[in-house]
Amino acid sequence: MPAGLMLIAYDGSDNSKRAVQCAGRFLASNRAVLVTVWEPMVRQAARMSGLSGVMQPEWVPDEETEDVAFSDAKVTNAEGIELAEAAGLTTQGRTIECTSTIWTAIVETADELGVDIIVTGTRGTTGLRSLLQSSVADHVLRHSHRPVLIVPPCGR
Repeated sequence: MPAGLMLIAYDGSDNSKRAVQCAGRFLASNRAVLVTVWEPMVRQAARMSGLSGVMQPEWVPDEETEDVAFSDAKVTNAEGIELAEAAGLTTQGRTIECTSTIWTAIVETADELGVDIIVTGTRGTTGLRSLLQSSVADHVLRHSHRPVLIVPPCGR
């Protein structure tokens, strides 16, 4: 039975590009929602200043200026849509603001849309590094109640 709708997590990395291409090549469905998750710059700055021990900058975006992270996410999402359509997928794009973790945003969006499968790339870390740095793909796999296709990076 072909999948009706897939969610493809896309961040612009080579691994996410490979995931888009594999989805178009190997999955029977040609309907996709391509999701790019972004975090507002204010939250990124707060998180980074907390990790470094440095005081948080006083910068707060105003209503007239779009958050640069959101602008970047829209560009990345448009690139992903173009790639997905070139792979033969009928694609709708979405940029999702991250309020907790990236993997949570992906899983919650998949649930909201009722997708049949989630497609994501992975960094492909192994050994000790993979134990210390759990990837977004690992968390999506562990926390989603839907099938997940994790596309590994290309062998070199």
